[in-house]
Parts: sequence; C-alpha cells; structure tokens
Amino acid sequence: MSQSSAAPELVTSGITPFGERLESLLLKQPITTLQVNLGKRCNLACTHCHVDASPDRTEEMSSDLVDRVIALIHTFPQLKTIDLTGGAPELLNGFKPILESAVATGKQAIVRSNLTIYFVPGYEDIPLYCAQNQARIVASLPCYLADNVDKMRGKGVFDASIRALQWLNRLGYGRDPNLQIDLVYNPPIPTSPNFRLTPDQISLERDYKAFFKEHFDVCFNNLFTITNLPIGRTKFQLDYRQLTQPYLQFLESHYNPNTIAGLMCRDQLSIDYLGNVYDCDFNQMANIPALARSGEVLTVDKLLAAGSLELVNEIQTESYCYGCTAGCGSSCGGALV
Repeated sequence: MSQSSAAPELVTSGITPFGERLESLLLKQPITTLQVNLGKRCNLACTHCHVDASPDRTEEMSSDLVDRVIALIHTFPQLKTIDLTGGAPELLNGFKPILESAVATGKQAIVRSNLTIYFVPGYEDIPLYCAQNQARIVASLPCYLADNVDKMRGKGVFDASIRALQWLNRLGYGRDPNLQIDLVYNPPIPTSPNFRLTPDQISLERDYKAFFKEHFDVCFNNLFTITNLPIGRTKFQLDYRQLTQPYLQFLESHYNPNTIAGLMCRDQLSIDYLGNVYDCDFNQMANIPALARSGEVLTVDKLLAAGSLELVNEIQTESYCYGCTAGCGSSCGGALV
C-alpha cells in the first residue's frame, strides 16, 4: 500500500476520527471532475450556506487565475465535468470564459445556481446563455413550501425561484434532454437534539415533482438530497445552540460504509478563487488542502507544472465526513446509495 500522505485528523471530543472507521485508506481515483469555486460574492445570504457567501463578500477569482484554470481544462482531456460554484457563480469573474472552455472541449458544464440571480439587473441574459451552451443547472431549493424556503434563504426567494424555473422550462430545461435542470434539497438546520437523517431522495423527488406540476406547472429532472455539514453558517448556528458535537455523534451513529465507493471526493478536485486545490468543496471551506504524496500542498500552478491531475494519493478527512456517509450518503449529486 502507498505511504499515507494524510495530515493528522483533528480530534473532536466523543467522535471517532473518521479515518479510523474506514476499512482501508480513502484513496483518490482518476480525476474526472473539476469543481471551481469562483468566489464568495452572492446576491443572497442563506442561513445554511457553508461557504458563508453574501452580497457583502468581495472575494473572486483573478483574471490571471481564470486563464490558468482554462489551461487545466484544455490540458487534461480526462476531465469530463467542470462544476462551477460560488457564491453565485454567475456573478463572478471567469464564469463565462470557464464555462465556454468546458463546452469547447466537450466537457459537461454544471452551474450551481440560486435561480434568483436571473432577476438581478445585468444578469437577465444568464438563462438563455446557459441554454445556448447546454449547461446543466443545479439549483438550490431546500423545500417545496414557500415559508420554509424564505426562512432559510430570504423573503421572496421561493417566488423568485418558481418564476426562474418557469423561465427555464420555457427555454426547454426539464423537457429537452440536452437541457437538464436539477434541484437540491437541504434539510433545516437542527434547533434541538431531535436530529433526523435527510429524507429518502426518491420519494421526496416524487413529492416535489407532483407539487410543482400541480401548483406552478414546473418540471425538472432530478432532486438531490444533501446533508447539512457543520461548516460555515451551519456550524455557527449549531455552535450557538451547543449542538455541533451531538449532531456529529448522530451522523457517526448512522455511518454507512456502503457510501464510501461513491464519495464525490474520490474522483474530484476542488479549486478555490485563489488557486488552491482541495479534495472537496467542504474541505475547501474548512481550509484543509489536498496534499501530494510528498505532503506538499497543491495549487493549480503545481498541477500544470506536473502535467498531471493524479498527484493526490490519500484524501484528507475530518469528522464532518460523517455527513457524507450517514444513511444513504450525501454529495453534490445527492444520495449515494
């Protein structure tokens, strides 16, 4: 077995270190997905945002780094998916050039959208632009009830999201097989120790589709259920209620080893707006960088200099990894099993 390059996992009192629950080292597979976080600026400030994004944030990718990310996309044909996120990626420098580079090289472009950005002056062209480039839109809509969404994301967000979905449907999203629109469900952040696992994805998708069709004549392709991890604003709210450790214990108690094979960190690299490389978006927000076999912290420039995306052997883990492996599992693509 290859020598471990993992940094020591932080010990959370009462929680078994995640690495100790694994039957073998959590190793990278060939990299096929590049998730690019363009920055932290967003037109919303959602209560569950693990990125801590908001309209007040100014961080975004420089034009020089955008060019180097585009070089990555062109250099490595093994990449199949370029996943653009933020903040609101549509607001941020590099959004269109990187998306167009993905399309030009035959890769799938994913845009992680909050939908309300379409109604911000200057961004009304985004729905048509995405359709013209056949970008797959993955949109956050944490409930199909207006009150619940507005409590998590801001007053009026639900109504704006529905109008955005109707707009996308008119362009062919959800109907044309080349125009895919998926929704993301996040459960409410726990306010008491009465924790629950994320609902069954298949049955919840059925409920969403029936409700949206009946009430708004809206259709979409898939629903992804995602577990809230104690990072960013979610952790802040759990810390405030002294629920972080009990929540982690709950997640650990529902650890499912069958989820390991499908973890998104296995075949993905995550890049931040400064050009640092991480195993996943959650490690990015926790500032736990991906490490080369030598223990060296990786950057976009180091990947380009090496001419390889396969520099990482062992994936960095932390206690919040139990969130991706509890129950049916959780990823940017929803449930794992």
